[in-house]
Amino acid sequence: MKDITAIGIDLAKNVFFVHGVDMRGKTVISRKLSRGQVIRFFANLPSCVVGIEACASSLYWSRTIEELGHDVRRMPAQYVVPYRRGNKTDATDAATICEAMQRPGMRFVSNKNQIQADIQAIHRIRTGYIRSKTAAINQVRGLLAENGITIPVGSKNIRKNVISILDDESNGLSGVMRQMLRGIYELIILLSDKVHEQDLLLSRISRADEDCKRLQQVPGIGIISATLLLSLSGNVNNFENGRAFSAYLGLTPMEHSSGGKRRMGGITKRGNVYARTMLIHGARSVVSQIFMGRKPYGGGVMYEWLKRLVERVGINKACVALANKNARIAWQMLVNKTEFQVPLKAA
Repeated sequence: MKDITAIGIDLAKNVFFVHGVDMRGKTVISRKLSRGQVIRFFANLPSCVVGIEACASSLYWSRTIEELGHDVRRMPAQYVVPYRRGNKTDATDAATICEAMQRPGMRFVSNKNQIQADIQAIHRIRTGYIRSKTAAINQVRGLLAENGITIPVGSKNIRKNVISILDDESNGLSGVMRQMLRGIYELIILLSDKVHEQDLLLSRISRADEDCKRLQQVPGIGIISATLLLSLSGNVNNFENGRAFSAYLGLTPMEHSSGGKRRMGGITKRGNVYARTMLIHGARSVVSQIFMGRKPYGGGVMYEWLKRLVERVGINKACVALANKNARIAWQMLVNKTEFQVPLKAA
């Protein structure tokens, strides 16, 4: 046990498997643990490097094992799979994780503190409420359309028109249909209130956190995007530069080069889809100001750069480019704890 320098653990609900090697790479331990034995095992183990796949419960176990004095490294599952030899078993997975963790070029997932994990949970719950609300609204529209009744597009029109439709005795709706529609309408109201609760919670967090306050100074980054970036950044110092953080969010061009010829395509779309969507929507709000006769960034080089970019590549690509730039700016502000300043150079 004293010779172990690196150990891989295959996480599960109740049955865990560990695989440890010494400094020469020789297997020292390979055994199965129950859930209750895991903490006791690592508490009695000398400090070493522990590898974990970034999966469900990995954040909890990484924090727990780190508190016991170990260096925990989480890895994306797709980067671990190529190192598997033989059939897939718990023992093989633990050995694969241990092997992958020691590779020089391996990329690791940033660990999050409790506040960042809480913010991420709020965003996920909020997204779930919004999806359920959208599904319920579409269901109401579909059921009404089957009965020859249409409602204008927009969730506000649901609140505005459904009650009057249900109270109208001359529209031909049956009693059963009215009862079902009233139940779905009450669900929509409940989900709307739940989304509002999450918004208030995020707003409270953003007012109390200095990083969130600074990030909201950037045009195109509001409460939603600021709290989301804070939760995703983990330890921002793990990213080499702003481009690495932007690439982590999937906002950098996809490269497919060969034979000395460089080919750059669209964005990679890696990382968190929700975060990328929020940043692009925020950038779209800035770009739209140009068509409203306003000058974002107070005019100057950034405004001129954005205006020329829209004319050259169109609105959609310009929004993605601005989202990419905002992600890089956000990384700089999080690392250096600085206020937002309009760049003197646009590119």
